[in-house]
Formats: sequence, C-alpha cells, structure tokens
Amino acid sequence: MSVQEIIFERDRALVTITFNRPEVHNALNTAMVDGLERALEQIERDKDIRCLILTGGGEKSFLSGSDIKELSQRTPLSGIETSLKRQDLLNRIHGLAIPSIAAINGYAFGVGCEIALACTLRVASEKAKIGQLEVNLGIIPGAGGTQRLPRLVGRARAAELILMGKIIDAEEAYRIGLVNKVVPADRLMQVCLEWAGTLCEKSPIAMKYALRAINEGLEVDLSTGLKIEGLCLGACFSSKDSKEGLTAFLEKRKPKYEGS
Repeated sequence: MSVQEIIFERDRALVTITFNRPEVHNALNTAMVDGLERALEQIERDKDIRCLILTGGGEKSFLSGSDIKELSQRTPLSGIETSLKRQDLLNRIHGLAIPSIAAINGYAFGVGCEIALACTLRVASEKAKIGQLEVNLGIIPGAGGTQRLPRLVGRARAAELILMGKIIDAEEAYRIGLVNKVVPADRLMQVCLEWAGTLCEKSPIAMKYALRAINEGLEVDLSTGLKIEGLCLGACFSSKDSKEGLTAFLEKRKPKYEGS
C-alpha cells in the first residue's frame, strides 16, 4: 500500500488510517481510493482488529473532498461508475463488524463528510469545518451523502446543508447531532484513542451484533427491527464471550474477551 497516499498503522487491536495528501488538503484521488480498499481488505481479514480510527494528515484537513483535476474529467458514465464504487467502499466502512471512529481534525467536505458519516462515531476538533458542498460545483453528493446525512440529522436539516452547500463548524455539527463530541485540537487523537481503548476492551461478538442490529434495524420498520435485535441477542448468547462476561460479573473481575 502506498505510504504516500494512505498511512496504515496497527497498534495491537487498533488500526489507524490516515489520509496523507496534506499539500492538497487530503483531496481524495484514485490512488487514495485504491489504498483505502486494500486497507479495508486487511481489516476485514484480521479477526484480532477491534477498532478503526480514520483521520487526516497535517493540521488543516480530514479530507477536503474529491480531487478537482479528476472530478473535472468525469463523464456521465464515469460519474456513475465512480459514485457506485465509492458507495460500495463507504458501505464497507459502514458495515464493518468493528466500530470505526472518524477523528475529524479539519476540513471534512464533500466525500470527506461522506466518509465521516459512514463511520460509527465522529469526534471533531474544535477547528473542524464540515459540509456537503457539491451543489456549489453544479453536482450533488455521490458517495452516500444524500442518504446517510438525512438518517443522521433529519430530512430538513440535511436538505438545508446539501441544497445550500453550507459549511458548518464543529459546535453546530454537534448541536444537530452530526458529531458525537467536540474537543480541543490538541486533544483530538488522545480522546479518540481513549474511546478506541474502551471499545477494544468490549466483546467483539457483542460489538458485531450490536452494530448489525443498529444498522439493519434502521432500514426496516420497528417490528422487524425488534426481531433483528432479538436474533442478534440470541447469537450473542451462543458465544464464549457472553459466558465470560456473565462469569466475570459474578466473580467481580474484569472480563477477558476473546471474540469467540
């Protein structure tokens, strides 16, 4: 994998992916997409990985959007193909069996916002700026923004952000529920690492089925969602992790989950 475009770092059960084109505010190009695909393949294969953090290289940007040079060369056909490929890529982030955290250290515009939306949790630096700005270029979001943003902040608020091409700051993003927490810039990674540490201590089985119940349940009616929840709970009870968790509670000790 190209260290130039994507940095992949592994620290025991935690993986950090850094978008690394700070000279162009980490604008997403084809090489970055390819690198992110390879990183996700590695994560999906490795059952010992329990959490993922995504962030941007440099101090100014998480990911500022699509590379304008590539964007300007798209045709109707390549536009559709690129959209479908990126949707699939972000669906993989969204559908991971482990929790993911977007550490939004600066600009998260266009596809950068869409990548953050695909993550399980979002922590923003107080310096972060977020927006779906595609309408300002005469186009619309194509990597899931028109679908994930309304599900997160509601139809009217999402329509306001997308149709007006607005940029909002971190505090506004927190107020409308787009991010989970806002922290000082110099504490962003520390807080994300603390969150990741907590998540890594939980049962991987419970994490997997909690995420499945949340993600699949949001796509169906309440009655069906409740059935999905019940089935996911039953799957948890078939694991050694559930027995370890209950035993540890009764023995008043910290559980040691193995993910089985």
